[in-house]
Amino acid sequence: MYEFDIQNMTCGHCKGTVERAIKAADPAAVATVDLAAKRATVETTLDPAVIGQAIEDAGYPVSYARR
Repeated sequence: MYEFDIQNMTCGHCKGTVERAIKAADPAAVATVDLAAKRATVETTLDPAVIGQAIEDAGYPVSYARR
């Protein structure tokens, strides 16, 4: 499981965009996106850099740390 700190999420649309980006990168991922905390928790078998890149490609700068 990985935790991603996501910058620039300000609304429900942003949250949905991040969720879709994660699912596009890994359809099997289990993701919880917390708008208030500006954080996503993702259970995935992919390298976290792939998920992070997908979120960044959607327009949201991200940093991550394994949990």
